[in-house]
Amino acid sequence: MGIFQKIIRAIAHASMPIYKFENNAIAFKTDTEEYFEYELKDYDMKTRHDPFVVDAYTINNDEIFLEYVKTDTNTAWNGQALSMYEDFFKEKLQIKEFETLEKEEVSNYTFKVKKVDDVFILHIIYIWAVNTDVFIIDMKGDLYKKLLSEFELDYKYRFEEEEKGHVNFNISLVKENCLKGFFNASN
Repeated sequence: MGIFQKIIRAIAHASMPIYKFENNAIAFKTDTEEYFEYELKDYDMKTRHDPFVVDAYTINNDEIFLEYVKTDTNTAWNGQALSMYEDFFKEKLQIKEFETLEKEEVSNYTFKVKKVDDVFILHIIYIWAVNTDVFIIDMKGDLYKKLLSEFELDYKYRFEEEEKGHVNFNISLVKENCLKGFFNASN
């Protein structure tokens, strides 16, 4: 393969979106040129609106809660997005203790297992790209295990015996941005 072909391939690979939702499946770009797909069944999707976002929505079903936020190019978060989301999540669900049991950072992904009030665990997957943030709460841990294993082939999930939480909620950073000021116009 010539140098020109290698450059074209690198540009094409870099321009692939890290996350996408289509055909009732969420898909994630891994270290290969392929996408890891996770099919969603019986989900509720809500479009979210704010003057600072280009596109935003939430997806909720029995297994996951996902919030996708694509901000305008002139928008900046007023802090670290994942920390703000965790604080917001904790506040809205009135969680007293939100202990991190595991944290893995790979490429544009952060994976966390959180213990909630010393009762059950939740799995958080955070994906970031230019002007795009995706927050996923995985209640059963299935998506978490499979996606993290795509990056770390020797990953061993050690939370099988833990009680998994089931949370039914309707929250959104975007929906409450005007009250909470998570992001606004950058200077």
